[in-house]
Amino acid sequence: MSLVRLNIKGISYSQTQNGAYALILSEVDGDRKLPIVIGAFEAQSIAIALEKEILPPRPLTHDLFKNFADRFEINVKQVIIHKLVDGVFYSSIICERDTIEEIIDARTSDAISLALRFNAPIFTYKNILDKAGIFLKGSESEQDGFEDDVLVDQLIIEDDPVESNDYKNMSLSELNTSLDEAVAAEDYEAAAKIRDEISKRN
Repeated sequence: MSLVRLNIKGISYSQTQNGAYALILSEVDGDRKLPIVIGAFEAQSIAIALEKEILPPRPLTHDLFKNFADRFEINVKQVIIHKLVDGVFYSSIICERDTIEEIIDARTSDAISLALRFNAPIFTYKNILDKAGIFLKGSESEQDGFEDDVLVDQLIIEDDPVESNDYKNMSLSELNTSLDEAVAAEDYEAAAKIRDEISKRN
């Protein structure tokens, strides 16, 4: 079976499943998207790995795994989403140490979080993409309960209108101070909102 390489297109908040997000993967040489339902923690971990600007004061679980692997010279070569059963995706992490390869089973959200931290490519099999891949076009994405075309650097969280307005009324220096405080407190949802407000002004 042939492998298809995927990129991360975005993360979207689920309108139908409380506390769930859709990780949208896009085939590199095509137009199909592969939506995968993940939890809030996994969504934050993936977003932080993509953000670069937000650095947690302490390592998250996936950062800890990366540090551990680096210390013992283990490299993640690639991630393969290899199975789809009853709407659940199964993945493998292909690791290498001293030219010896090992395959480790993992939840897809964990595998992708690690792939980002190791700059490893993400693949799936063509038959999985044929089965679960979709073309996101307004009405189709709405039927699935997910918003379309959400950029990765705009992690979708439940908007708090009062909080959003507060950020709009703050000066740039106040926003930067609040961003530092949110990161120090490990409140990454607030940090993402503040950083988005800062980005609008730059």
